[in-house]
Amino acid sequence: MALLAGNMAAEMGFNATLAKRMGLLHDVGKGLTHEHEGTHVELGWNLCKKHGEPDPVLNAIKAHHDEEPHRYPETFLVTAADAISGSRPGARREMFETYVKRLEKLEEIATSFPGVERSFAIQAGRELRVLVMPDRVSDEDMERLSEETARRIETELQYRVRSRWW
Repeated sequence: MALLAGNMAAEMGFNATLAKRMGLLHDVGKGLTHEHEGTHVELGWNLCKKHGEPDPVLNAIKAHHDEEPHRYPETFLVTAADAISGSRPGARREMFETYVKRLEKLEEIATSFPGVERSFAIQAGRELRVLVMPDRVSDEDMERLSEETARRIETELQYRVRSRWW
């Protein structure tokens, strides 16, 4: 997340080193919530203030949860990088169960066809490896099997199609 914020800052002509530091420290309070009272924002802000972090870092900690306005351009990038990082499959705890169920469903669809021995959803579910029994599935059957598997995935699973922007 810090690298993402830093890369975005560099691309836009902002302070990449500062954006990386903000990204690194914006959620530092999460490591303290089990020991101390308060939100991760409050705990992180207090810790960083105590250790002399500059105002832009303190602002990033509070601004990424809208607890105060963004006062530096890099804080917007930290908030954006946090959202991007948090939206990847499995990143958030509440998304994890849905993510695992989706992978299991992909594998279940693939293994439901006759002659399929095992299947593995890899690359966060973007790729499906299917192992067949060669004595039961011919090379000619493979094309049909592939098409039928794809059709069932399209009809039985909800998924988001991402287009490339480049």
